[in-house]
Amino acid sequence: MILVTDLLKDKGPQVWSLDITASVREALKLLAEKDVGALLVLDGERVAGIFSERDFARVLAEKDMFSLDTPVADLMTHEVFSVSPEDNIEQCMQLMTEKHIRHLPVLQDDRLVGLISIGDVVKHLISYQKSFIRQLEDYIGGRW
Repeated sequence: MILVTDLLKDKGPQVWSLDITASVREALKLLAEKDVGALLVLDGERVAGIFSERDFARVLAEKDMFSLDTPVADLMTHEVFSVSPEDNIEQCMQLMTEKHIRHLPVLQDDRLVGLISIGDVVKHLISYQKSFIRQLEDYIGGRW
C-alpha cells in the first residue's frame, strides 16, 4: 500500500502558496513562474483556500469586466479537502474523483506538510506498478 508520506518523500515538502491578501495578478504570476496549476491560499499558517487555473477560467467566463487587482480570496475555492501523511493513495484518488479536485493539501496535526496533485499520485502509482511487474517477471523467469 502506497501512503501519502511515500509521495512526499519523492516529491519533497515544497508547497507554493500565497497570502490571502494577494491579488489575482500576483497569483497568476506565481502560477506561471512555478509552472503549477494551483496555489494554496494561506491566512497566516492556516489553509484558507486554494486558487487554481480553473477558478480563474470560471470567473473570466462569467464576467464581462474583471480586474487582476481583485483579491485572490474573492476567486479561490474556499472548501479545501485535505489528507494526512498516513492516508493511502487509493483514498486520495477516491477523494479527488468524488470531489472533482486535482490537488490535496497534506496536513499533520493541522499543520501543512505538503501538497499532492493527481499527477503525483498517478506518477507514483505507475512507478509502483512497473516495479511490481518487474519483480513478477524476475520471479517467473527464475531470477529471484
